[in-house]
Amino acid sequence: MGSHPQPLNVQQEEGRVLLHAALVEQEEDEEDEEDESSSDSTSRAEPVTVPTFDVPYFRYIDDEGTEGEEEWSSSRSLSSIGEDSSADSVVSDRYVVVSGTPEKILEHLLNGLTLEDDRGTTQGKESETLLDDFLLTYPVFMSTSDFCQALLGHYCTKRHRGKDAESRKQKVLHLVSQWMSLCKDFLREDENVKVFLKALYRCVYEDLYEHPILEKEVQELQKLYQLHRRQTADDESPHRNSKTLFHQLSFKENRLRSRSPQRETKEVLCRVYVTVDSYLSMKVSSEAAAQELLQAVAERIDVPQAELILVAVTFPGGRLLLQPQDRVFSSSLRSVGRLHVCRKDLGEVLNLFTDNSELEQRTAHMLSLNTWDVAVALTSFDWTIFNSMHEQELVYFTFSRHVRSNQTTALELLLQRCNEVQLWVMTEVLLCSTLCKRVQLIKKFIKIAAHCKAQKNLNSFFAIIMGLNAAAVSRLSQTWEKIPGKFKRLFSELETVTDPSLNHKAYRDSFKKMKAPKIPFLPLLLKDITFIHEGNRTFHDNLVNFEKLHMIADMARLIRQCQTDAVGNGITQKSSSEVRAYIDNLHVIDNQQTLFELSHRTEPRA
Repeated sequence: MGSHPQPLNVQQEEGRVLLHAALVEQEEDEEDEEDESSSDSTSRAEPVTVPTFDVPYFRYIDDEGTEGEEEWSSSRSLSSIGEDSSADSVVSDRYVVVSGTPEKILEHLLNGLTLEDDRGTTQGKESETLLDDFLLTYPVFMSTSDFCQALLGHYCTKRHRGKDAESRKQKVLHLVSQWMSLCKDFLREDENVKVFLKALYRCVYEDLYEHPILEKEVQELQKLYQLHRRQTADDESPHRNSKTLFHQLSFKENRLRSRSPQRETKEVLCRVYVTVDSYLSMKVSSEAAAQELLQAVAERIDVPQAELILVAVTFPGGRLLLQPQDRVFSSSLRSVGRLHVCRKDLGEVLNLFTDNSELEQRTAHMLSLNTWDVAVALTSFDWTIFNSMHEQELVYFTFSRHVRSNQTTALELLLQRCNEVQLWVMTEVLLCSTLCKRVQLIKKFIKIAAHCKAQKNLNSFFAIIMGLNAAAVSRLSQTWEKIPGKFKRLFSELETVTDPSLNHKAYRDSFKKMKAPKIPFLPLLLKDITFIHEGNRTFHDNLVNFEKLHMIADMARLIRQCQTDAVGNGITQKSSSEVRAYIDNLHVIDNQQTLFELSHRTEPRA
């Protein structure tokens, strides 16, 4: 049989044996073996290309056999695959992490980490990619407390002497700096991190006399330490500034672009029901009081605020009347219950089936809006959320989807928004009782979808097309017959992009050609990550399957690539205040039965 990659066994010098590291030396078989299958040799020789948002074939690590607890199956890492420069392949001496204990993966990461002089080399880039993989996915296999303890242990280790000791300390401090820069939104309130920075700063300060080369690192660490102290004082201050120091700090050699504050804005989408089956999606501050929210709703539905009250329906059906000064959201950004706006006699504010004057006014207002301005407002809304989203939210969402967490706020908001835009399209069409105006509405939505695609907002683009293709809308045959031919052709072209055949090939090809910044169709990205997650074990024989985590980190990095272009610009367009106010507060029906009732009232079954 052909030779197989052998695991590299690492043992500690001082008598106690550490667990073997899951490090595999990549070797290329230079001899042709007749008894090896041609498919295996072909798969090793050809490079693997990973298209944007596509899930390539990876053999399931679950299916690989092992002979013992300290042997691991290996595969070529994506970060190490490249095209051969010549016909004669060169044997690679690099080591790739496939699986291992958390401690040994961290040790291997530090061993291979490059300092400033080597970061431009190929090895340096691979080292930085491995570091990025680790920092994005470490919450899957170790707690922040354990990570801090391990870093402190590596910094204070006595296993290295002289230049090696200085190099190890610099590598630990570089890793800490990159960690704080990448994951700052998730770390600044973590008490373990505050204690860790204090202890590390003390250790580095004590080492400064023996290792003066650490002077720059001391200054950086001092900034981090002071930052956490100021952040704590700032959070406790009743007059804290909304723009925290965490986003004013500039890290040295930071290759990550500055992102918009994730926690400081704290704008949320609030659902306020105005009937049993319909609600207003309100974009409000998480600090909003009941009176502020009630005023915004009154302006949107054109009803005097004095006639309205805000009620929270709590489980299992109790009603809580909110006083004007009551906070609507808890500290976890969850509303106190399902919010309803009622008249003071507890009657409904609107009636979807009988208030014809309201419906006619609603349709006329929608038809009066400029389609490009509507698309700009939709894109601006989505971009605000998407640009505040952190890549690590995908990791938390994938591995903790059944656990409510504040660490996926932006991701959940964008998913909610996609669903609401789809419902909004259906609601507007089905509430229009006049055939000619309904035709105009559908034409308008087709143009808005085309503009969203032109503005590289695929999230709203998909939502609008799915809304028009929903059964309750697509069954309106009399309406669709009146749509002009050129709009039908345009709609058909747009539908092609949403075609799910061949694993959404049309969308992936179209999206790949778009230059950043751009907003992806998030549900499909989550589907791709879920495919990787459910197709491969996270742990194998009590070892972390780091190859799987590398694949997930690769998918998560696409968020970073979509958020900024080569010069760090984002999507910045302005829409009229009237259109923006309308788009920020969509009125939608979320009951599918009600939508079908409206559909059959509009065009009864023959």
